[in-house]
Amino acid sequence: MKSIFEKELFSDIFQLFHVILYYSKNDVTLQRGMVMKILVIEDEKLLADSIRILLSKKGFDVEVACDGETGEEYAKLGIYDLLILDVMMPGMNGYEIAEKVRAMKCGVPILMLTAKSELEDRIRGLNSGADYYLTKPLDTRELLACINALLRRQGSQVDEVSFGNTSLDLSSAMLLCGTNSIRLSAKEFDIMRLLLQAGDRNLSKETILARVWGYDSDAVENHVEVYIGFLRKKLTNIGSDIRIKAIRKMGYHLELEDL
Repeated sequence: MKSIFEKELFSDIFQLFHVILYYSKNDVTLQRGMVMKILVIEDEKLLADSIRILLSKKGFDVEVACDGETGEEYAKLGIYDLLILDVMMPGMNGYEIAEKVRAMKCGVPILMLTAKSELEDRIRGLNSGADYYLTKPLDTRELLACINALLRRQGSQVDEVSFGNTSLDLSSAMLLCGTNSIRLSAKEFDIMRLLLQAGDRNLSKETILARVWGYDSDAVENHVEVYIGFLRKKLTNIGSDIRIKAIRKMGYHLELEDL
């Protein structure tokens, strides 16, 4: 006969299963089998932390940069599913960051936050590359609705990422090259996605560890090296013309190779 504790535990697990099942079908935080990554660039630390906590509770993987220069460097990695930019920051402002991101031909959705509500300011934000513009003080319901809308739109537009003759199907985790294909494990998929999105830009081992294993993980750089080795073999097996190049103390990037 089951104890009350066992019955409650079973009930909690059963309910959690249904919650996960529902959100895997309906919530953008689990699109394509992965947690969606959001970068918040906001110099007001209290507001930045509030947004981070709110979005983390909703299941997003959130990183915060508290100045424009740091935010630009993070954004250039090309590993985020959404950027949330404050407009008025010391040094580099949100308009400039958006322009630099778009100059890289990066199509990541950009949500701009500002205390300015004048029409000219909104027009400037949209012209600099923002997809949507919210004025402060923020309503959390509107913020979440905008984020979900932008991510749903992005998810419907991007089904795969490519480099050279090779593509990664984001819905099936299949690495494709012509008629050849091979399935990737969860970690291989996350690392390959980061590399394909970054292209010929270097990704450090620290960045890969943080994005794939998480900041609180006990994983070390050797874990990255092992999975890079797995990916290199799979790329060779399907006849890919891309190679994962290691640069000492810099990390990894993709290069095209003549076959």
